[in-house]
This record gives sequence, C-alpha cells and structure tokens, in this order.
Amino acid sequence: MSFSIIHLADLHFGGVADVAQIEAVEALLPDLEPEAIVIAGDITQRARHGEFLRARALVRELERTAPVFILPGNHDVQWWWRPFLPFGSGRKYEKYRQYFGPQLTPTFDLPDAVITGVLTSHGVTWGSLTPRLRDIAIKGHLPKKEVLRAKAVFAHARPDQVRILVLHHNVLRGELSQRMGLARWKQAQREIVDAGPEIVLCGHDHQELTDDLHGVVIACTGTLSTRTRGGRPPVFSRVVVEEDAIHVEYYRWAPEHRVFKRSDRFQFARTLKRNPARDVEEISAQKS
Repeated sequence: MSFSIIHLADLHFGGVADVAQIEAVEALLPDLEPEAIVIAGDITQRARHGEFLRARALVRELERTAPVFILPGNHDVQWWWRPFLPFGSGRKYEKYRQYFGPQLTPTFDLPDAVITGVLTSHGVTWGSLTPRLRDIAIKGHLPKKEVLRAKAVFAHARPDQVRILVLHHNVLRGELSQRMGLARWKQAQREIVDAGPEIVLCGHDHQELTDDLHGVVIACTGTLSTRTRGGRPPVFSRVVVEEDAIHVEYYRWAPEHRVFKRSDRFQFARTLKRNPARDVEEISAQKS
C-alpha cells in the first residue's frame, strides 16, 4: 500500500495569514496527489465571518484535489459566549458550523485509512484551566468521551486500514515554546495512545515536530502564517504510509522563490499495525 495525506494547520485567516503561502499550497497540492487533506484547526484569527468565508473558499479549492478533513482550533471558537457554563456550549461553535457543517469531529472511512478527530478546543472550561492566566482559552482539554468515541472508531477499523487521529493542540512539548498544548497532558498522552491510533496529526504550537510516543507517530505541523516560532520558515507536512513504514515530510517556505520545497524527512516502522483495541473487542465478542 501507499497512502498519503497533506497535513495543514494554523492558517489564521485574518491579520496574520500569508496569502502568498496559501496560494503556493493551492498550486502545489495537486502535484503531490494526496488521498486526503487534513486541516488541524485555527483556520481563523478571531472567528469572524470574513475569516471563515476565506477558509471555506480554500477548503472548496482543496476539495478539487482530495477530500478535506477539518476541525476547529482554539481561535475558531467563540468561547466568550459561554465561559464556564455547562449548558449552551454549542453557541461557541455557531459560526464554525455555519461554514463547515454540524460535525465538529468528522470521521473519514477511506479504502486505506480511517481518520477521526477529537475536540480539544473548548474555550474556557474547567478541564482546560491551569495556574497560568495566559493559558486561558488557549490550552486544550481532552474529555474522556472524545477518547472513547475515537477508540470505538478505531476498534471497528479493518486490519488493512491505517488509523489516524486528528486534534488541534500539540501532543508533544514544543522545542522553542517549551509548552504543551493540552492541560493535564500526561493523562491526555496516555489516553491518546490507548485509543489505538497509529498516527496523530496536530498543530497549535506553530513549530513542526515529529516523534514517536509509545509506538504512535506524533506529527505536529507548522503554521501557514506570519506567526512562526523563532523566525523559522512556515511549514506544512506530508505523511506517507507504506506497508511497513510511516514517512513524515516537511515542506518549507522558500521566500526567494515564493514556493514550498521539500526538506526534512522522518521514517518510522509501523509497530502498531495490529490494533490492540480491536483485539480486545474481538476477545470480548468470543467470550460472549
């Protein structure tokens, strides 16, 4: 098999989006021939109608190349409508749903892969609070129900499908920021691994990072905006899955040519091809 995904995040349409970079991505992606395109949140800067309109136009253009999987990031949430209140939280996602439909965490069942998302962008909730004031509405929270839903999706995946989990907040600590994207991150890491993905795609930190977490390949892509870490070039990623290996490639912005060029490449063995969650379900079915 050979299955490829384009992985984007943190476009921030509004004040910090870079139009030249967006247009370069639109021009390049058809040549890369992906089976799917993932946008891991923060498509807007202030969750305004004009920003969502531009993001929707981009998605419609990308859909000419491949199906587009998208979920909201913390900048796409109108969290100020319902801070702390346990009811009426749907208002926070009203604009996002207006432009991208009611499903905040879609599932794609493709011939070679199953892709599902978990919602970590909730604005201000008890689960996202930390002792640092600057984390308010920025830190992500991974509710148990989101993990259980993803685990159920992966448990029903066919053995020949690669299992891919998408969330907005970075699962690994940023190299320059030294920050974790999720509150209660140790628990979140354990639950993400237990859900049964082979690959996790995320963003939020605005710096690319790829590593292994207990056999799960974690790919955090960079930003397509002017807000990069440490003045580094903007980056998007391409993930290629083969029978026995997972490759993560970075495409870095070359401003002198106004194009993205392939740079770093990482390779990982597919150590989790067999899904532990599916094994547990099959054993339970046999016993019953």
